Amino acid sequence: MTSEPGIPNENAVRLLAAAAAGPFRRRRVIASVRPLAAVAATRYVRRMELDLPRFVARAPWLGPDLQTLRNMMRPPKLTQEAGERLILPLADGSGDCLAALLQRPAGEPQAPLVVLVHGLSGGEASPYMQVSATALLRRGHPVLRLNLRGAGPSRPLCRFQYHAGRTADLRDALAALDPVLTERGLVLIGYSLGGNMLLKFLAEHGRAFPIRAAAAVSAPIDLAAAARRILARRNAIYHWNLLRAMKIEALGAGAELTASERTAVEAARTIIDFDDVFVAPRNGFVDAADYYARNSAAQFLAAIPLPTLVVHALDDPWIPPDAYRRVEWARARFCHPLLAPGGGHVGFHARGDRLPWHDRAIGAFLTQTLPR
Repeated sequence: MTSEPGIPNENAVRLLAAAAAGPFRRRRVIASVRPLAAVAATRYVRRMELDLPRFVARAPWLGPDLQTLRNMMRPPKLTQEAGERLILPLADGSGDCLAALLQRPAGEPQAPLVVLVHGLSGGEASPYMQVSATALLRRGHPVLRLNLRGAGPSRPLCRFQYHAGRTADLRDALAALDPVLTERGLVLIGYSLGGNMLLKFLAEHGRAFPIRAAAAVSAPIDLAAAARRILARRNAIYHWNLLRAMKIEALGAGAELTASERTAVEAARTIIDFDDVFVAPRNGFVDAADYYARNSAAQFLAAIPLPTLVVHALDDPWIPPDAYRRVEWARARFCHPLLAPGGGHVGFHARGDRLPWHDRAIGAFLTQTLPR
């Protein structure tokens, strides 16, 4: 049985859950990040004054792994609104198109269109995409769940593949939207790898569209550091499943690969190998190191020209906290960092509400940022 792309299958979940339940690991991780989290949160509250409680993990989802795995272990039960399939052509001459799912709130929309951008090996059906879409629809926003090039329903429509910095695809997709959809403006939200892409996109193209606010959740803003972290022994099951999902996606129906590219994909033993022998040369980068260096979002934060919420858990098992510690947030004057002591990777299952804390944070941010 396969899992949500990038998340371990059922047997792997059981192994990780058993490991994560150990009290020693949980105490050690939380204690190591609490001082930095307290400072970061205090600075952020003074800066933005969000109506949002501090993050406190909801039992039994204690520790970074259970936070990360919760949606796999107990998938959210949602009643999805009917959606409209949009096919958005890309402008690079490849003939590739992106598939997107547009959902509209009850009544006449009065709020900006929200575009959701998934993470690595995800898509419109990823649980975090579905949960966020439901919450935003209830707030009165039309919501577009975008499938990146070669991902999910976009896979059979594309010869080529997205990567962490392929921002031209997001630019082309937004440009292809019916102007009626964007007449009230845009809000963009990216998760994980899609969050890195979004932050880079905002710096490069943020002024070209009527974007009123944006948010990134669990973004690997230092791609090299994140790639090294996923290779850690404690992440072996995550890594195996993620690499497997990446290979399935890259070799899926519609993909146009040479024989040597197909061989390289099949032979890759690590994510860094995959990026080095396939992603980098296929997209004009020298190697994986060059790909990571040129596309990591941390270097673009200071150039973002519009209000952007950056949500991250300092115990994220996939992304080392130093990536966020090193940012000179004072220079990134439109970025609002919200660094929680816990939450795992796109988890944030907190006390007080079944809605994930990052979705509550985004709702509070939009309330504060968008004029009533």
